[in-house]
Amino acid sequence: MWTIPEIYEAYHIMPNLQMHQLRVAAVGKRICDHFSGELDSQAVILACLFHDMGNIIKFDLNYFPKFLEPQGKAYWESVKADYLHKYGADEHAASNEIAKELGLPEHVRILIDEVRFSRLALARDSADFEGKIVKYSDLRVSPFSVVSVMDRLEEGKGRYATKKQYETPEGVARYEAGVEAAQAIEQQIFECCSIRPEEINDETVAPLIEELRNYSLA
Repeated sequence: MWTIPEIYEAYHIMPNLQMHQLRVAAVGKRICDHFSGELDSQAVILACLFHDMGNIIKFDLNYFPKFLEPQGKAYWESVKADYLHKYGADEHAASNEIAKELGLPEHVRILIDEVRFSRLALARDSADFEGKIVKYSDLRVSPFSVVSVMDRLEEGKGRYATKKQYETPEGVARYEAGVEAAQAIEQQIFECCSIRPEEINDETVAPLIEELRNYSLA
């Protein structure tokens, strides 16, 4: 039986990305533990644990130099090249293919594939709370910690500010629509929870992260 760290190691997942996925899963678990409706909590946790497995494909390895240690930039460039060769240039497709390799259920793979900023409005309008929680959990985790939705969105916008989508009125409108959808999803989720958004933070998710390190796949 593989533990989560063993899977991450087998797929050469960068340490910061390992921690990101663990934090997202911990946020998702905390929500599930306090949710009043019916949920497939295992599907939520698995989707969160593996939602970004192919993300090295899109990484700019110059952005956070400290994330490259101790192996160094050349090592991670080699890993990125291997991912591009094996899975292609679409990080979402890569994550979904890895989910298949891991034998994750189809429902989990669908949840993973839907973790995209462009699909927040669809999640808002859907009755699928598992999908809402997976997307929302990802929106609560920055590269360094658990943060508010708005802090996370602004951090991501700043990180990708040089990309063309933020230089046009259409791009600005898409961002603002995504923000509105994310805020609506937060309201929908916590109308069904016994905790509030501010009760999800680094302190409250820390023990769940340690618990999830021992999560295993048969």
